[in-house]
Amino acid sequence: MEHKQQLDKVTAAGLLVAMGIIFGDIGTSPLYVLSAILGPSQPIRSDVVRGAISCIFWTLTLQTTVKYVILILRADNKGEGGIFALYALVRRHAKWLTIPAVIGGSALLADGIITPPVSVSSAVEGLELLYPDIPTVPIVIGILTVLFLIQALGTSVVGTAFGPVMLLWFIMLGTLGLIHIADSPGILSAVNPYYAWWLLAEYPGGFWLLGSVFLCTTGAEALYSDLGHCGRGNIRISWIFVKSCLLLNYFGQGAWLLTMEGQALGNHKPFYALMPDWFLFAGIGIATAATVIASQALITGSFTLISEAIRLNLWPKVILRYPSVKKGQLYVPSINLLLWLGCVGVVLYFRESANMEAAYGLAITLTMLMTTILMTYYLYSHRYKAWGVVLFLVVYVLLEGAFLVANLIKFPHGGWVSLFIGSAIAVVMYTWLRAFYIKLRLTEYVRIDHYLKPLIELSRDISIPKYATHLVFMSNAARQSEIESKVIYSIFQKRPKRADIFWFVHVDTTDDPYTMEYKVNTIATDDVYKITFRLGFRVEQRINLFFRKVIEDLVKNKEVDITSRYESLSRQHVIGDFRFVVLEKFLSFENDLPWMERLIMNLYFFIKRFTTAEDRWFGLDSSSVKIEKVPLVIRPVENIKLKRIDA
Repeated sequence: MEHKQQLDKVTAAGLLVAMGIIFGDIGTSPLYVLSAILGPSQPIRSDVVRGAISCIFWTLTLQTTVKYVILILRADNKGEGGIFALYALVRRHAKWLTIPAVIGGSALLADGIITPPVSVSSAVEGLELLYPDIPTVPIVIGILTVLFLIQALGTSVVGTAFGPVMLLWFIMLGTLGLIHIADSPGILSAVNPYYAWWLLAEYPGGFWLLGSVFLCTTGAEALYSDLGHCGRGNIRISWIFVKSCLLLNYFGQGAWLLTMEGQALGNHKPFYALMPDWFLFAGIGIATAATVIASQALITGSFTLISEAIRLNLWPKVILRYPSVKKGQLYVPSINLLLWLGCVGVVLYFRESANMEAAYGLAITLTMLMTTILMTYYLYSHRYKAWGVVLFLVVYVLLEGAFLVANLIKFPHGGWVSLFIGSAIAVVMYTWLRAFYIKLRLTEYVRIDHYLKPLIELSRDISIPKYATHLVFMSNAARQSEIESKVIYSIFQKRPKRADIFWFVHVDTTDDPYTMEYKVNTIATDDVYKITFRLGFRVEQRINLFFRKVIEDLVKNKEVDITSRYESLSRQHVIGDFRFVVLEKFLSFENDLPWMERLIMNLYFFIKRFTTAEDRWFGLDSSSVKIEKVPLVIRPVENIKLKRIDA
């Protein structure tokens, strides 16, 4: 209940941060949406203009306001949002829901690579109005580099810095639009959905214009992904202001277009046409800043997405940073680097924003459609009225299905790039999930108490050199009474590891983002212990620090004696050393795998070479950690036909 209150809390600072982080993408769409719909060469028709404005109005209302702001923001996972947070809420009900989660998550990450180049390029190319020969590509790459470098400061700092700029941007949008609505007040009739229907159903080729109309709502999914960064209350309240300013500007552009009826748009930009000549230079400057900020929403949303994917075993374990004490603030260095490399590659390939727009929108349409499927199951599993669930599914599958079909015409013109990137990400997610279940199926567990006597005897066997006073094994065994057979193999067979006390540590990641609990199972006093940490998926895994705290509590409660058992050291009350052992699996050559599983496991171990090492993931002190490689034997080869011959 506490996290619900925190999530719905509204503050002035929170509204400002939300403005800077979340609404950049959707907030800069007035720059290009109407230009994309009308095209440069077709004569302007009043009925087409009204149809376009009507489509924009109802898309923002049905898609952004109703679906995301009103409905989907309700589906938070302990304060966290995004497609994987939604998947975590429903995955226990049906295994097949993994498919829409993987497709939607990978498409959203792909969109995170396309969005910043489009936004920044369109901003920089605006300078060509003043300096026609300016080289844009190096400037775009430079701005992107600075943008990704400042992510390490955290979204609170970034959002506070960007918030005032976006506030100024939206005030400018609303003011310019309001002034020009007076030029042709009849544009307000576009609120009537008939005009949207006429454009899509009766105007020749009108349906395919949906691909351009969709650009007005591309930032809606990032709005949900950044729920944990800004809070539901701040998002909902700020959206009222943002949507009002957006609609005023769209209607203002529509009013200006009605005054141009019969003429071709040519090189005119309806957005800049609203600006008086004396304001044009300042307006381009504000627009440039706003479009640079537009990429922020997808970047922070990508960080949230990856942290949730790791918890769901859909992504390799990578280092997560929490640059602010404020809950929800997150920075993922490896993803920041990958996004930057992807963005630079897109800029170098497409060169201009007009070329990039062909790749824009197709991936995010897939994400929205997958979110609809997951949300439908969420409503069903939470026992909402059946008619409401069916209505939600039918309305949004038809709406987003239409957007998807209309966007498919972009595929040969650059849309394939976003789908290619999304497919590569989906392969990683699928590989990681399948490999997790393969390893889970084949990992053998044994009861610790079956080996209790040998462990105690080994501890007291002075003929074997002492490996460590306290030997700590990281374990995947969730049950208090069990341990992996590989751990027993490591203690007794690989190299006998004598220690005064054996510790087995398991980390259980919970659905609650900020849980910090532990349980102690005393298997043999002063000889064998099993500790289970229950940590939220937002808690940094600093096991070295947490383990030390547990030891302090146990010593304080006189549950364990950690003094060294060497007589000379014991008299001085010297504490023994602690040594951690992390078992790292590798694929054994001794297998007889089906070809599909062999491919998955080979790909899994190949990717794992480039990810964070287990000891770094757990936050262990590298000076006291032993990484021990153990073979993962899958279906050992049987019936080997080997014949002995006489010498």
